Amino acid sequence: MPATIDDVETLLAGQDYIAARPLATVVFLALKLGRPLFLEGEAGVGKTEIAKAIASGLGRRLIRLQCYEGLDAASAVCDWNFAAQMIAIRTAEAGGTADRDALRAELFTEDYLIERPLLAAMRPQRGGAPVLLIDELDRTDEPFEAFLLEALSDFQVTVPELGTIHAPEPPIVILTSNRTREVHDALKRRCLYHWVDYPDFGREMEIVHARAPEATETLSREVVAFVQKLRGEDLFKKPGVAETIDWAKCLLALDVIALSPEVIADTLGAILKYQDDIQKIAGSPAKKLLDEVRAELTPAQ
Repeated sequence: MPATIDDVETLLAGQDYIAARPLATVVFLALKLGRPLFLEGEAGVGKTEIAKAIASGLGRRLIRLQCYEGLDAASAVCDWNFAAQMIAIRTAEAGGTADRDALRAELFTEDYLIERPLLAAMRPQRGGAPVLLIDELDRTDEPFEAFLLEALSDFQVTVPELGTIHAPEPPIVILTSNRTREVHDALKRRCLYHWVDYPDFGREMEIVHARAPEATETLSREVVAFVQKLRGEDLFKKPGVAETIDWAKCLLALDVIALSPEVIADTLGAILKYQDDIQKIAGSPAKKLLDEVRAELTPAQ
């Protein structure tokens, strides 16, 4: 485990994740205190990626629970392999050994259990406790939040047929939310909290250098500055850091060395994901933004 906040920054940077000091601090505290970390922010700002970076940097297994509307406790904890159970029943009947009590005891054992993310995170893992990523929690409903509150309080889950399974070593828990709805205060109180915001120009340049190192300095500066300008526009979905990286890689694939109105028009789909936003920016608005970017960058070059 990292011994200092600087160690956290180094660990994350080793996985090409450039974290601001406040984010590195809250990650350090979560690891030091064994507390779940709740990250909120716009889509594409790096909330999910930080869980991947921590798992990779610490050499731990990453277990991801992708949340969705209607997710319930059974789907998050475990399921039974009904097909295998039916085969076992048919085999027992054909062999004349279908003792009901013995068969029931045999069918509901670990051999027929299908682990889902929450149960898997409670199991011992090679290399230490896993990183449990509970992604986009805001997509679920309040009953699942209540269940999750209990599971994360004691780091245990109950399978009726097997009993309570307690984690010998609590997993490193990271929860994310895009804030499409408010998550209940009771769950937030169990966690350390951090709002992951869009990075400033300097930090986003560092991110592009880490994730798209082949890009020239000129192209990187224009890409980052243009995306930051876009975030100031009235768009349905502002581009995140993920879109900045994708756009830089698209431009590299096209052998682009500098932005132009034509290139922007051809590649807007890499950074804007709604047609209304593309129509609003394409053409004259894009050229105007590019002219503003170049005017601001010229004194620094």
